[in-house]
Amino acid sequence: MLAFGGLITFAVAAGAAPQPTVTQVQAKVDKLTTQEDVAVQQLDQVTQELRSAKRRLLMIKHEVTVQRAKFQQMRAEISQIATTAYESGNMTSVGALLTSNNPQAVLSQASVLLQLSNDRSSQVKQFITAARQLSESAQMATRTDNAILALSKQRLGRERSIRKALAKQKAVLATLTAQQAAAVTTVGSGGSTSATYTGTTATQAGKAVAYAYSKLGDPYLYGGTGPNSFDCSGLVQAAWASAGVSIARVTTSQAVEFPSVARSLLQPGDLVFFAGDSHVAIYVGGGDIIDAPTTGEFVEKLSLSSSWYSANYDGAVRP
Repeated sequence: MLAFGGLITFAVAAGAAPQPTVTQVQAKVDKLTTQEDVAVQQLDQVTQELRSAKRRLLMIKHEVTVQRAKFQQMRAEISQIATTAYESGNMTSVGALLTSNNPQAVLSQASVLLQLSNDRSSQVKQFITAARQLSESAQMATRTDNAILALSKQRLGRERSIRKALAKQKAVLATLTAQQAAAVTTVGSGGSTSATYTGTTATQAGKAVAYAYSKLGDPYLYGGTGPNSFDCSGLVQAAWASAGVSIARVTTSQAVEFPSVARSLLQPGDLVFFAGDSHVAIYVGGGDIIDAPTTGEFVEKLSLSSSWYSANYDGAVRP
């Protein structure tokens, strides 16, 4: 019995999974951080497309309203012409036309309409054109509605991806001892949420940096573009917008939008990118950056040589 128990103990010990090293945990945390950043940028892109689609839908619906009124007015005029033609014996059948309020049906009856008297042909052609424009606008509205639904589903999917990556990262960190946790670096580690800008605001770059300083301590919010909460690309976009410079919304576009700058030549206002261009911060001089790091953190100033940033540095551009 003792021998049997010993075998069980040995089997359990032999089958137990070894504890991951700090290096392995760091690699997993870095991977999950990148997944989160990528998902956030995808969310930003989808959100931007969704807003554009909604604005486009409003314009299309306005066009439909205007074109429908024009169609109805012309329909009344053409119906009177058709009635006169019918009564004079110039047309044998206009019943379907007179009862149709459907522009597509009117288009299908265009040949019948064109049988009306020649002196009204221009007016009839205008009516057919109005029907075509109304029909096309109505179809465009339907397609835009469908696109909005698809984008809304994509947005929900991106949000789920972000939450999943965050939950996995928290679960991994929760398994560590205090000593191990101290050895694992994460985005935003060791920053300061309070500092005063003393540089110039006479240049656009200076104004952008001053704006970033003014947002120290504001909460991170994925999808946030200000004025009181930000994600990483939203912060740098808002900073440069305050200086009158428009830049792209997502990091992958920002990274190719402007001339690249060597790390040794960085100047305040430059955009610095990390983890496959999935994360961005603004360089503020003296080897420091200001960043909106991740969920649960705040806009902070920290050294570009900080562990996570140094290890994941990709490059920089100058707006």
